[in-house]
Amino acid sequence: MKKAPPARKPKREPVTHTLFRKHLAELGLTYCTETLFHPIREWRWDFSLVNCNIAIEICGQIWHKGGHSSGRGIQRDYDKGNAGTMLGWRVLHFSTDDILRGRAKAFLQQHLRQT
Repeated sequence: MKKAPPARKPKREPVTHTLFRKHLAELGLTYCTETLFHPIREWRWDFSLVNCNIAIEICGQIWHKGGHSSGRGIQRDYDKGNAGTMLGWRVLHFSTDDILRGRAKAFLQQHLRQT
């Protein structure tokens, strides 16, 4: 009889995501997380702004070789972003540094006043 695999520990939210949630709340923006957006693929946005089809992806560890910074990972991110754009989403990409230094918050504050 096979043993069941051990239960997965709940994924801990990255500090940058927690901080970005705080920034969105300070800006008074209503948002969702892990928004499923594609009718066939199981692609999700890190954050989406409610009622305006703005998707936000936080690109972590862009300076380290990892899943999203390999050639294959970058290509998958392009495919996901392009599909989202064709489905009517405006896709924004911020690095962890953008979040930690407040640049993402400042960008949203400046540009969402104009939409």
